[in-house]
Amino acid sequence: MTDAAEGGRLRRAMRRLTAQTHELDAEELQRSAENVGAQPLSACVDRMPATVFGTVRALTIRPRAGTPALEAELYDGSGVVTLVFVGRRTIAGIEPGRRLRATGRVTAAEGRRLMFNPRYELAE
Repeated sequence: MTDAAEGGRLRRAMRRLTAQTHELDAEELQRSAENVGAQPLSACVDRMPATVFGTVRALTIRPRAGTPALEAELYDGSGVVTLVFVGRRTIAGIEPGRRLRATGRVTAAEGRRLMFNPRYELAE
């Protein structure tokens, strides 16, 4: 084994030992997103179609114009987007801690990034 390979392996081992858990989780989420063909939220452009992948951190039901709307906060390691499912109170399989891939338009409104009624796939 070369010295460069040994140095790289040592550097990765030290990183795993010294990094905080949330940093390692964020890096792992970003690698997973790359593997499923999703782009990082930090690279999403306002009002353009995007595919994102991450972990649902929170669910909220908020009425919008008198209609219920399920909001799922999706974290991908680089940022957060709120998936808004208008007219829904629950969706089977979408729960905190679940990973999913969503496709739709990212918009900036209400001081946060939103994606309304995205297509989604639950991940294992």
